[in-house]
Amino acid sequence: MNRLITLTMTTMALLSLGIALPAGDVFAQQKSLKEQIVGSWTYASADTVRPDGSKVPTFGPNPSGLVIFGSDGRYVSLVVRTDVPKFASNSRIAGTPEENKAVVEGGIATFGKYTINEADKTLILQIERSSFPNWNGTEQRRPVTITGDELKYIVLTPSAGGGRAEVVLKRAK
Repeated sequence: MNRLITLTMTTMALLSLGIALPAGDVFAQQKSLKEQIVGSWTYASADTVRPDGSKVPTFGPNPSGLVIFGSDGRYVSLVVRTDVPKFASNSRIAGTPEENKAVVEGGIATFGKYTINEADKTLILQIERSSFPNWNGTEQRRPVTITGDELKYIVLTPSAGGGRAEVVLKRAK
């Protein structure tokens, strides 16, 4: 009987401790934005928000893409429309003007270095190269939030047609 009482008391003490500790434990284990962003992310959505507030899916309703943030401060990003038509010639260098236009409008790729400003929750990209050459050698600051396995950021650039782009990524599984 003493053994049962001891086991019950120990279990209740541990349960009480478990209920009392999580709040403090969560704060102790809170990761920085820099730590949270590392890894692979897939596109959930990418919308252009026009100056009048209307939204248009930048890369169609189901963009396909991947962004990888390395722990070494390097990144690569690629997003494409899922409905870009194949080239009739089956040659990447022999596309028609219409086919080439669909490819250019249907995706964008960038790579370079990144840093995080923890104070203002900003992702700073130093774009080394981009499939949109006007971004080569530029720096972009993007407000960013991470909630669980979802990362959101805003692209504020003139190439967004005077508006902004809102991107939602999901942690790749």
